[in-house]
Amino acid sequence: MVSKYIEVLILGFVQGFSEFIPVSSSAHLILVSKIYNFNISSLQLDISLHLGSLFAILFYFRKDLLNITKNKNLFTLIILGSLPLIVIGYIFYTSGLIDYFRNLKIIAWTTLLFGLLLFFADRSQIKQKLDTNLNYKIILIIGLLQVLAIIPGVSRSGIVITASRFLNFDRVDSSKIAFYLSIPALGGASFLGIKDIFETNINFNVIFLFSIIFSFIISYLTIKYFLIYVKNFDLKFFVYYRIFLAFILFIVVYV
Repeated sequence: MVSKYIEVLILGFVQGFSEFIPVSSSAHLILVSKIYNFNISSLQLDISLHLGSLFAILFYFRKDLLNITKNKNLFTLIILGSLPLIVIGYIFYTSGLIDYFRNLKIIAWTTLLFGLLLFFADRSQIKQKLDTNLNYKIILIIGLLQVLAIIPGVSRSGIVITASRFLNFDRVDSSKIAFYLSIPALGGASFLGIKDIFETNINFNVIFLFSIIFSFIISYLTIKYFLIYVKNFDLKFFVYYRIFLAFILFIVVYV
């Protein structure tokens, strides 16, 4: 039983820490599970970890979300930007196509290529503001590019931040756009998983409740300190990390 809790702690940390920074949580969860050969990996745990992250971002941005519900335009933009990922993600999930992308070669290449894209995007000039310049055209472009996050290694937050920076939003606003769009994404993923759990008559237990709580804590702290980080620093650290990780993966899969 102790080993199961250790596995939950590791996976909960990986999910909570990597979900909201531009490094791909799905890729890291796959890598950690493969490296340590975890036995506890399952549908219930995956959903528990994502629920923890969802609850964390809802709690952290609770005041902003109340304002968003009053701001019909911004609320509509978030829904519009989320639709492509929800629709395409549902098709890939229900058809099983998503499983074809869960291999180390694809993760290695996407980790490298989208890390380099983030590097060039982060050099863009700042001309746009979230409160005044976000419109239907811009959010649709971001939303369509967010679909690429279905592929492990791309990173949902990473591709949204990359797209937003290319569109001349600053790092903080780009991160906020990524955070706002994560709510429907995490909600949709959780809904699909919970639906499957009910269909298979599987019940949550103490371990999965623990995974929700731990994922919530790590996700909340990550959101808080990542926003502090992007206010003061550029995104090169994450680019260098992705290049380093890709290099290690290339050695594993090609040598």
